[in-house]
Amino acid sequence: MGRIELKNINKYYGKNHVLKDINLIAEEGDFLTLLGPSGCGKTTTLRVIAGLEKPQTGEIFLDGKQIVNAGEQFYVDPGKRGMDLVFQSYALWPHMTVFDNVAFGLVVKKMPSVVIKQKVMAALDRMRIGSYSQRYPSELSGGQQQRVAIARAIVSGAKVLLLDEPLSNLDAKLRVEMRSELKRLHHDLGTTIVYVTHDQVEALTMSTKIAIFFEGVLEQVASPMELYQNPFSLRVADFIGNPKINFISAKAEKMPDGIQITSPLGNFLAKPELLTNAVPRDVSFDCILGIRPEKVTISTSPIPGAIKASVYSVQPAGSETIINLKVAGESLLVKELGIKNYRMDQDVYISYEPGKANVFEKAGGRLVKRVISD
Repeated sequence: MGRIELKNINKYYGKNHVLKDINLIAEEGDFLTLLGPSGCGKTTTLRVIAGLEKPQTGEIFLDGKQIVNAGEQFYVDPGKRGMDLVFQSYALWPHMTVFDNVAFGLVVKKMPSVVIKQKVMAALDRMRIGSYSQRYPSELSGGQQQRVAIARAIVSGAKVLLLDEPLSNLDAKLRVEMRSELKRLHHDLGTTIVYVTHDQVEALTMSTKIAIFFEGVLEQVASPMELYQNPFSLRVADFIGNPKINFISAKAEKMPDGIQITSPLGNFLAKPELLTNAVPRDVSFDCILGIRPEKVTISTSPIPGAIKASVYSVQPAGSETIINLKVAGESLLVKELGIKNYRMDQDVYISYEPGKANVFEKAGGRLVKRVISD
């Protein structure tokens, strides 16, 4: 079990409205990531779920049982919610061994020592630190300390695991390793995980579902690939993806068989089955073409239907190469796998599949045309 439902949650700090009518569901077994820039409300949402903050309005349910009803001033104590929380800081007791740190909660519950030893060693072995059970936190690396903190959280078998930017203090290599460990942990335990991060790579690689926040507003909830391929708005599209998505100004005109898109990168017809309900009523309107850098193909010789462009800069990174192009007065980023060699100011020819391009209404920023899923 471990289904969490938030209904109409509003949170204020004085006059500062930090959570604005949040409605969100984490289904049993979900790895739900709360993602967004600093100050968007994601950590406050996690703390409200954990019981460390009390919302001014709204309700929260765990497995259908109400644990928060702000209107009636009803708040189940954090320790009675069946959730464990891992903070950004490891919060380990420095005078206790790894074993004692992980066992602390079980000792407080007065479990038999044999059961405690069995549970603690199972949790440590799962995190691959069983051999460090008698060491102290000061004798461990940052990654090892984070594993201890997670082992302490999972040892009690809680329904829900709450993680507040647990990898932000680790170096790049350790972050990659711990992402793998957390994803495997979720697979093995099937526990509902709610994870807070500002790192989109973490969100895209680990989650079953991502909730995007901006300025206290929940903008979009979707699977990682749906979020990446069909962002709900221009600001979600701009936030997700590295290198970032290309935005090209364009014109849209309604036709009997769809919407005709005219842009510096060529023209195409958006079929009705790919259009969203955000299409404006106007016959014609300004729009923004959104094309991911990996969806653009470069040719060094002319090919039918390709558009001429000029190489502005090249950024080789070993496994991939980022090419900045100039085309019809617009800048365009292209990502190619491997090492590619282009000269500055070299003429090239670009093409893309219109089915792989998003279209957004310029005025409201909403998605008008979806992409054909890979």
